[in-house]
Amino acid sequence: MAEAALQSGRDPKEIRLVAAAKMNDAAAVQDAIAAGVDAVGENRVQELLTKHGQGAYVGVPLHFIGHLQTNKIRQIVGVCDLIESVDSLRQIEMIGKRAAALEIVQDILVEVNIGREPGKAGVFAEALDELLGKAGETPGVRVKGLMAIPPYVENPADSRPYFDAMYQLFVDMTEKKYDNISMHFLSMGMSDSFAEAIKAGANMVRIGTAIFGARRYHREIG
Repeated sequence: MAEAALQSGRDPKEIRLVAAAKMNDAAAVQDAIAAGVDAVGENRVQELLTKHGQGAYVGVPLHFIGHLQTNKIRQIVGVCDLIESVDSLRQIEMIGKRAAALEIVQDILVEVNIGREPGKAGVFAEALDELLGKAGETPGVRVKGLMAIPPYVENPADSRPYFDAMYQLFVDMTEKKYDNISMHFLSMGMSDSFAEAIKAGANMVRIGTAIFGARRYHREIG
């Protein structure tokens, strides 16, 4: 991470490392926190809630980074410090309603489908401006930036055009200066592509395998 930041003329301290903890138990998460990760991200609501109850995330912010189902929203608002995978006005309104009931403001990122992949979560780039404008008018919600998961490629370097496009979109949206929206974070890049993402301008990366090792899907959590 530091090498990629320096190669792009950036301070490595600008980059936040989110440990993607899917299928790793509370002890493993605490080990990652002790090693110095900046935050922990979870993909599954039930797993998140189980490990939250076990004190897995004590010491760092908790992010939700998986596909956001509307019927799970009320379970994570107020539990997560940042919900990274919000991609529709309906989700934003539901988050805002739940946050208002809890008398809090929920921080979110808006997910962009930068590869325009059918069936994949994320708003298309051309619809982002309108969505951010409406998000800025929604009580209980605070947009803190953008997130993306580019299409899978075998060669990490082939992800660079998608990362570059996301960075340009991030810059464009930052310059618009929406009410109640602060473009602080551009979250993109995972274990196989974080270096390219950082070189393109990401300041938040979500890394699982490179921290925890290959996932063992038979492992039970809780």
